[in-house]
Amino acid sequence: MPDPKAPRRVLILGAGFAGLSCARKLAKNPNFSVTLVDRTNHHLFQPLLYQVATASLAAPDIARSIRQVVEKAPNISVIMDEIRSIDSNGKTATGRSGKSYPWDYLVLATGARTSFFGNDDWEEHTLGLKTLADAQAVRRTVLANLERAERTDDPDERRRLMTVAIVGGGPTGVELSGAFADLVRHSMRHEFRHIDTSELRVVLIEGSERILEAYDEDQSAYAKERLESLGVEVMIGRRVNGIDPELLHFTDGGTLESAAIIWAAGIEATPLTRAIGVEPADRAGRLAPKPDLSLPEYPKIFVAGDLVRMTDLDGKPVPGVAPAAVQMGEHIAAVLKEELRLETTRYASKKHELRPGFRYFDKGLMAIIGKNAAVVKSGKLRLQGFPAWTAWLLVHILFLIGFRNKLAVLLGWAFAYIRNNPGARIIVHPPTEVAN
Repeated sequence: MPDPKAPRRVLILGAGFAGLSCARKLAKNPNFSVTLVDRTNHHLFQPLLYQVATASLAAPDIARSIRQVVEKAPNISVIMDEIRSIDSNGKTATGRSGKSYPWDYLVLATGARTSFFGNDDWEEHTLGLKTLADAQAVRRTVLANLERAERTDDPDERRRLMTVAIVGGGPTGVELSGAFADLVRHSMRHEFRHIDTSELRVVLIEGSERILEAYDEDQSAYAKERLESLGVEVMIGRRVNGIDPELLHFTDGGTLESAAIIWAAGIEATPLTRAIGVEPADRAGRLAPKPDLSLPEYPKIFVAGDLVRMTDLDGKPVPGVAPAAVQMGEHIAAVLKEELRLETTRYASKKHELRPGFRYFDKGLMAIIGKNAAVVKSGKLRLQGFPAWTAWLLVHILFLIGFRNKLAVLLGWAFAYIRNNPGARIIVHPPTEVAN
């Protein structure tokens, strides 16, 4: 029997918004021994990944060492490993390293990965945007294609090299397309001698009838009009049914040649959710927890972040956004603290039944559309244009972890705004044909 006075072992898988928020709420609490496992050594601020991809920010500006974040919490151990299997009954998890991690409570917050809706062979011909490596690959590919276009004399090859196709008209696709349009039509237009970068064709492809479907129709219309004013070609109602190297196929029989195809059309839960032995709630592999965020079959396993499909206590669907993940992580920490308190009361035998349910405080949705424009939807508040853009900047600065990151991003944005000339345009590890 475990020592009832020993600290409860909490194993948190994933140091994203949910996992890190949970760990920080348990920090310095001697009643909990926390092990935080992630396959990287850094916490990533994913909402700004597109700015790394479009050379507006450098990678270190939006990432911070996990160890630095929790260095003052002696009860938290940080491990860089990739969990491959979970024994739900034996209460252990095993990493790629072969090491086994025991737990009394498990918090599964490993996030999501890119989904190709069953067409996994498309992945080798596209670029995603879920990690720092993805963002750097996007930036490297687009910038290297411009270098290749500068030296070629073949007009067809130049046209293909100067086409960026972005599949998916959600916030990621909209923000990427707007940022690329700003970059090449304003910041870089005088840097090349044999090509006009303002002729870069940025194509945003959405299968439904409007972009930013989660927003109001007038906001979607505003976003489309704004993108088109920047020179982005917005294709709505066009579905992709095939991807070959540098070639998109559409269900209407049309094709599009592009040397940079970026896939931003969908996400799915990481495969680790299937390792628990619980039936997924949807085709994306997400799990449906109880109101307290624990799994019905396993009261000591909690899920949070993009892995979750649920409605909160008020019947509101919980979206896969950073504020929701943060709130879920904090809620789980609160549940664990309260459960520990109840163990010393006459309600100990009913502690699982007394857990509070999760209530999501909706902070709204926002998407930036190039320089000086954005859309915001929060409760009854609707903003668009410059006021929304200002709100977007403020919220994202506040959500960044660490003073250094906040300052670096703020200064980077200020410099780029004043000079209209982002500086993070170095190509690291260029493709072979460029390097030679």
